Amino acid sequence: MANYIAQDRIFVRSLAKTRGLTSTLGQYDYTRSFKMLALLLVLFSMVAASKVQALQLPDFEKLVNEHGKSVVKVTVTGQTAPAELTNQMPELPPQFRYFFENIPQQQPQPRSGFGSGFIISEDGYIVTNAHVVDNAEEVSIQLTDRTEYLAEIVGSDERSDIALLKIDAKGLPTASLGNSDDINVGQWVLAIGSPFGFEYTATQGIVSAVSRSLPNENYVPFIQTDAAVNPGNSGGPLFDTDGNVIGVNAQIYSRSGGYMGLSFAIPINVAMSVVDQLKSNGYVSRGWLGVHIQNVDPPLAESFGLDRPKGALVARVTDDSPAKEAGVQPGDVILSFNGTSIKKSSELPPLVGLVPVGDQVEMELQRDNKTITLDVTIAELDDGEKPIASSQSRNNESKLGVMVGELSSSQKESTDGIGVLIEQVEPNSPAAVAGMRSGDILLSFNRTEVKSSKQLQQLLKDAPHGKPVPVLIQRNGQPLFSALTLS
Repeated sequence: MANYIAQDRIFVRSLAKTRGLTSTLGQYDYTRSFKMLALLLVLFSMVAASKVQALQLPDFEKLVNEHGKSVVKVTVTGQTAPAELTNQMPELPPQFRYFFENIPQQQPQPRSGFGSGFIISEDGYIVTNAHVVDNAEEVSIQLTDRTEYLAEIVGSDERSDIALLKIDAKGLPTASLGNSDDINVGQWVLAIGSPFGFEYTATQGIVSAVSRSLPNENYVPFIQTDAAVNPGNSGGPLFDTDGNVIGVNAQIYSRSGGYMGLSFAIPINVAMSVVDQLKSNGYVSRGWLGVHIQNVDPPLAESFGLDRPKGALVARVTDDSPAKEAGVQPGDVILSFNGTSIKKSSELPPLVGLVPVGDQVEMELQRDNKTITLDVTIAELDDGEKPIASSQSRNNESKLGVMVGELSSSQKESTDGIGVLIEQVEPNSPAAVAGMRSGDILLSFNRTEVKSSKQLQQLLKDAPHGKPVPVLIQRNGQPLFSALTLS
């Protein structure tokens, strides 16, 4: 510092001498010089600090350029009542909302809307949300180069809110998939989608929480972020800073209907488990344990001999369930399942749901102040209805005009396991003209028994056009033949 002041003094002396101001040199203000120098040092340190901070921020520009081409805009047309459009989530509290953008019309039937998705294979498989394509008649996909394709709904799972689409294309840019089990609170994330129809909008934030349980969503451990998402972002990818997709944006928490700092994404590991089953089976099977559980609070933890509140307390064990057969008892506290520790009860259902049916896993329990280990063989969850798998053809020349789902256990008994349930019949479609109704069971098509929605898709592809074919349905327990002509 002294050197700076000395150099400053020499400079001022020379300047004064050249301008005839030598007599005023004794009045030179050294204090002012020191203050100016200190100010310059402060400014220099601030600039240096800002540069260091900038170097620590993720390169979002590079991330978007390298991975944004796998993001698509999903546009749908369908038929539904206006009441359905304004009530996006009838089973959830009003604060939790999907952010699939619907554009309601004045008439009760037509509707259009848009969401987002991302490509997972070069041959055209695309992941989006189930609520984006719910009741869709036609699904259109727009790529980043504005090329458009009609998409087929391979399958849709309402419980996880994941749908799998397929377009007829090759050599498409694909998203790199990450591991959602490695997500940490505080890490940077980037969301890309089409909020309010504005294509390929990128917003950044951090992971706010993991394994978040939402009302009536027991089988999805949501990722909570503060990345800004709005209507139209549904189904879009959530990237980490390495450009890997770690989640599928699905819901927001809002009192106004718009973004308020809380958004939720489906972990990519959960989504891809659903996608694999939709691709192979057309529907999703989930593991079932057969216990009613609750959280462990401090008094309960003390009463059950736990050192702190943790685990899932078993309140009841269902008869003839895997848990019953394994020896689980009311009052047991499940501490770990399949090698994963259970901190709170809401963490158990997603872990059970991800186990393939028939697999045997290990559970660690606290019983009578002792830790025991049980082996349990997971059975299939049967909640009375299978997730819907669409059998609609996206080719308008051979469209049957129905939405179908798998049969419940009681319906299977009445048909010896044959048939698919007709969930919805489109007005003026070939199925409607043939007299088919919602609630009918389609037993055979063109003299071939229908055993699954996937098989029905193949039968539709092979069926003749413009020529009546026999279809057998069951209505109110009675069989009924009808002639159906594909246009």
